[in-house]
Amino acid sequence: MARRIVEVAEDKKAADIVLLDLAGLTTVADYFVICSGGSERQLGAIADGILEALREGGVRPIGREGEPASHWVLVDFGAVVVHVFTPLERDFYQLEKHWSEARTILRVQ
Repeated sequence: MARRIVEVAEDKKAADIVLLDLAGLTTVADYFVICSGGSERQLGAIADGILEALREGGVRPIGREGEPASHWVLVDFGAVVVHVFTPLERDFYQLEKHWSEARTILRVQ
């Protein structure tokens, strides 16, 4: 599921996509997918594209938080949590630094 999310994010032209393996570090999720979009419209397109693609595969999210206007959208699939940020918000929250002990499975720039 995490790799499918990365593929869809790539298709929607997300920037700096990172897949982190959180297994053994937290019970929140097994993986984080973190990516950036250059505008509010692109943030919405990335999040909506991921939701649509996974729904087509029979996977429904547990929840969705944030809106493109807030410059951060989170989509929770249980084992995989997706964070879609504007570059400024991503720099502010620094999730990769916060979860620096997590193994980076892949990075697409």
